Amino acid sequence: MTTPTTHKNKTLATFLALVLGGIGAHRFYLRGSLDRLGLLHVTSIPIAGMVWGLAQDANPFYHVLPFLVSWIVAFLEALVIGLTPDEKFDAAFNAGAGKQSDSGWVLALLLVVTMMLGTVTLIGTISRLFALLFTGNADG
Repeated sequence: MTTPTTHKNKTLATFLALVLGGIGAHRFYLRGSLDRLGLLHVTSIPIAGMVWGLAQDANPFYHVLPFLVSWIVAFLEALVIGLTPDEKFDAAFNAGAGKQSDSGWVLALLLVVTMMLGTVTLIGTISRLFALLFTGNADG
């Protein structure tokens, strides 16, 4: 891992994972623009477009499923980033920055919101997918 020249803020990384995590913004912030997993998040958009283009008469839920999976992974990454101890986060991302992280109540609030949104998204995705797979969309 390269030594960063600027300090990486753990609260900002968690916020990016919460708000723009589906396109990998938190990965690019922490690891740079060539991060492979960040690019995998970005590819969920063209994959969703390919699903829509190849199966236009399929249920619209399938068209957004790749993007939903990317968001669920981003919510999990937000929790991992936010719950990482400051010392361990600094050792991984701020080794050469000369400044230490000091997380506060904003990070705790972001983690609560992430947990709520992530849980709702995961349960909603699982329930809708199972309804489509097992009933053939019989219930709407």
